[in-house]
Amino acid sequence: MSILVGLIFIVWIYILWVLKRAKLSFWRFLLGSVGLFVFQMIWLQPLMTEPLTKAVTVVVGQLGELTGMFDAYQQYSILFIPKSTAAVSLFVDFECSGVIEIMAYLSLLWFFDVYDAIEKVILTVAGIVAIFLFNVIRIFSICTMIYFFGNNVFYFAHAIFGRIVFYVLSISLYFYIFTKAQIVRQKIGSFKYVTEKETEEATGEGETEEYE
Repeated sequence: MSILVGLIFIVWIYILWVLKRAKLSFWRFLLGSVGLFVFQMIWLQPLMTEPLTKAVTVVVGQLGELTGMFDAYQQYSILFIPKSTAAVSLFVDFECSGVIEIMAYLSLLWFFDVYDAIEKVILTVAGIVAIFLFNVIRIFSICTMIYFFGNNVFYFAHAIFGRIVFYVLSISLYFYIFTKAQIVRQKIGSFKYVTEKETEEATGEGETEEYE
């Protein structure tokens, strides 16, 4: 299986090279982003998931201890929300780790030609940190809702409210990194108002010559 994946990876690199030579930027971006995401899921996801789940549990657990609403068991990646009626345990698993969202972001970023290599390295670090924090906010919001409203809101908090919070924050990040950068660097939509004096100076109007 690993040999087959390696061969596919080599073919993928060759196709990207051909697309770059042919200056087919859109198809290179599309194929490159999808391919990079797939290879990350194959090679990096198994290595990143457990550390991310542990890190999310630790950070959210600290917030829980500060607010006194829930406790964290980092070694098991479990958040325990005590209630007088029924205690709730929330397991931070693969879906809650944020690994998929991070890899999707990186796949798009590294084939987004608006930035140079140094900028992409900086935005890689910034994006990973931002998505991690967004995920922390999402899980903390879920735990807070369960703490105040009980186990009856678990499905709504986890499947609907938490995801809305996370994706609203993620869309803001995507807009700033991709959409806004594309617009600004193409110099579309960036304008300012000028005074009448500035207009005259630019066009040479209003100037008079004096003769003796």
